[in-house]
Amino acid sequence: MKATWNGTVVAESDDTVVVEGNHYFPESALKREYVVGSNHRSTCHWKGEARYYSLLVNGDLNPDAVWYYPEPFEAAAQIKGRVAFWKGVQVA
Repeated sequence: MKATWNGTVVAESDDTVVVEGNHYFPESALKREYVVGSNHRSTCHWKGEARYYSLLVNGDLNPDAVWYYPEPFEAAAQIKGRVAFWKGVQVA
């Protein structure tokens, strides 16, 4: 699987976990040169607190386009150490 935004592959892995239709990539698959920090947080009633990264590719910023659960609840333990994408990031 590849996650692509703004014409650039930002993550690639043969090892993804699908939860609620989203592919969660190993965090090590994320190409850090395109990642910038974010203070955004959200909460899922069964996964826990999500944190976010933004993407910066070719000078364009996609705020909060990457999310992860640093300490997911037990029901979502399979996504610990993984990241997922939205906001126009194509995963195929």
